[in-house]
Amino acid sequence: MQKNRSSIFLLSVLIGIFFALGGSQEATAGVQVNINIGPPPAFVIPAPPALVVIPGTYVYAVPDIDVSIFFYHGFWYRPHEGHWFRAKSYNGPWAYLAVANVPRVLVQLPPSTYRVPPGHRHIPYAQLRDNWGRWERERYWHKDKEWQRGWHEKPEGRGDEEHGRGGGGDNGRRR
Repeated sequence: MQKNRSSIFLLSVLIGIFFALGGSQEATAGVQVNINIGPPPAFVIPAPPALVVIPGTYVYAVPDIDVSIFFYHGFWYRPHEGHWFRAKSYNGPWAYLAVANVPRVLVQLPPSTYRVPPGHRHIPYAQLRDNWGRWERERYWHKDKEWQRGWHEKPEGRGDEEHGRGGGGDNGRRR
């Protein structure tokens, strides 16, 4: 008899929850959540890209392309339509990355860093690939005045045309 009362009580609770959720359609909709975020459109970089270090960070950006692609701690990151994607290669394949898993430094990049002004040193891909970890451990960029100053400030006593330090080319186009 005790077992029967427990079963009736449990059934009553379940029926109450069912009606509290507004019937079967709403209850099902409340339980099923489908997030279908596809990868960003393909963007092929035909050769290993040169990069620039974003001042004040150890984030590297690919300049001179029409999409934003960043390198940080051994992975490539690409924001697209409010979502983030990560890959092991600069050409993908790109996998969706929840914002909670995106390194904070990337999420906090100001929009001004998405536009690299002319004259900033390009780092060849092979150099970055072979040295990024050591550079960060040894705080390599902390010794660099351009990195400390930021790329939107002019160096003291020099005009924009003298701002670069080699490896250049015009990289002021939108990334």
